[in-house]
Amino acid sequence: MPIRIMIAEDERLAREELSYLLQQEEDVELLPCATNGRELLEMVDEHEPDVVFLDMKMPELEGAQAARMLAARKPQPLIVFCTAYEAFAVDAFKLNAVDYLLKPTEPKRLVETMQRIRERLVKPKPEPATAKRSKLLVEENSRLVVIDPATIVYAVREERLVRIITQSDAYSTRMTLTQLADKLSGYDFFRTHKSYLVNLNYVSELEPWFNGAYNLLLKGEAKTRIPVSRTSAKDLLKRLEET
Repeated sequence: MPIRIMIAEDERLAREELSYLLQQEEDVELLPCATNGRELLEMVDEHEPDVVFLDMKMPELEGAQAARMLAARKPQPLIVFCTAYEAFAVDAFKLNAVDYLLKPTEPKRLVETMQRIRERLVKPKPEPATAKRSKLLVEENSRLVVIDPATIVYAVREERLVRIITQSDAYSTRMTLTQLADKLSGYDFFRTHKSYLVNLNYVSELEPWFNGAYNLLLKGEAKTRIPVSRTSAKDLLKRLEET
């Protein structure tokens, strides 16, 4: 799975420089950038990044304050602080940051940071016997719905809700895609795109799109197409061969 990274930086040139360097990493998916602390908090809820590269000095809400607020959220993104001021290093590590980068960012130093990020993101694979749920409990409006995970075809994020599509029904929930993926970890689900989670058992075809991206075609008369991001394509092909 690609590492989903968001940059929070108010200076345009600094954003562009860091974006360019991160794009050189094959396993990185860059999310939209935030230009101030308050915008960052809203965008983290929307895009669910794995990592935030966060400027210490930003308008409206400074980086350290934003990091403290992000620490209370689940799932909590990893934080890498970026700043021109070396004096902030101690504060950064007190906030449990993965790393601390001085501007302008040195390419070799960023490579080290990315390695630290990969090590932090590695999680042990769950044992299928204990991770596989026979039923999934989903809250929809004021009711609780019981779903057989094997009947879920795909899930898609629609604004602040996640819509779960099964063989016969559809449900909307405030659960995030990341939370849903964790609950379905014992099944053959794959995050093809930041907004889509797909049951690979319902895939009928994979068609090339453009710039290394693909579309998944799902089984059934509707022939539903699901986008596959360029950064997810390689892992998806490997998973399909194993399924």
